[in-house]
Amino acid sequence: MQVKIDTKEIFHIFRLKEPHLSAIMTEELNARLLTIPESEIKNVVLNIEDIKTMEDAAAEALVNIQQKFYEKNASFVICGINDEVEQMLDSSGLLEIMNTTPSESEAYDIVQMEEIERELLDEEDSTNPDDGHESITG
Repeated sequence: MQVKIDTKEIFHIFRLKEPHLSAIMTEELNARLLTIPESEIKNVVLNIEDIKTMEDAAAEALVNIQQKFYEKNASFVICGINDEVEQMLDSSGLLEIMNTTPSESEAYDIVQMEEIERELLDEEDSTNPDDGHESITG
């Protein structure tokens, strides 16, 4: 599987340079991607603009990868989906649960917003270690 990887300030861009995404290819992608949330730059933008066809099992694997990223407080955004792949994802019901955007710049915006959201939630958790209610004893 041909992949071009670029690293930006807060995310890695994985560009799949293949016309077809199979389940076997997503196994390899899974192995490459799932170590990333443990690194300093933990977010991924997956650009699939060169993918013309995708197996159902590959699409399901991408959903699972996305879920694993969010479980580790990392972002996973897919961009560049062509019309045929988008229709396949939509008809299988997967498109609505995937974090997708048309372009890399919009994916960057999503990653940036999710990072800010996580920072705010972390600050809130550290300033309010309990449920936010004061207890008064006397």
